[in-house]
Amino acid sequence: MPELSQETERGRAVLPFGLAEVTGPSMVPTLYHGDRLLVQYGARIRPGDVIVLRHPFQQDLLVVKRAVELREGGWWVLGDNAWAGGDSTDYGVVPEELVLGRVRFRYRLARPGQRSPLAVLRWALSAARPVFADRSASRRLRAR
Repeated sequence: MPELSQETERGRAVLPFGLAEVTGPSMVPTLYHGDRLLVQYGARIRPGDVIVLRHPFQQDLLVVKRAVELREGGWWVLGDNAWAGGDSTDYGVVPEELVLGRVRFRYRLARPGQRSPLAVLRWALSAARPVFADRSASRRLRAR
């Protein structure tokens, strides 16, 4: 499950936005290991949004998942990679007070070996993009 850097928490009290780094494969293909995220704290969460939350059993661990639906007791969250696990299928609904914010933007750092103009161009075209809500997520992922 993606663990996020603690930089996310330090900036939270001062600004409504913070940065985080993804580790782990549970949000592939939307997010990959090493992706950097711009998180909006306190944003309104809707089904399909990619969110940052505290793990229900290890609250010092921050994770990123997709909010599928609001149920009694909190949000049902799932990773986009069904085989990675570490979501509501393992720990049930996540209380709303553990949801920290919504992911707005994703960017990837250039690899050290990317020096050719073609490699740099490929990186530039794919490195940064907004993270949109998947409105079909609740229907598509509910069956899991």
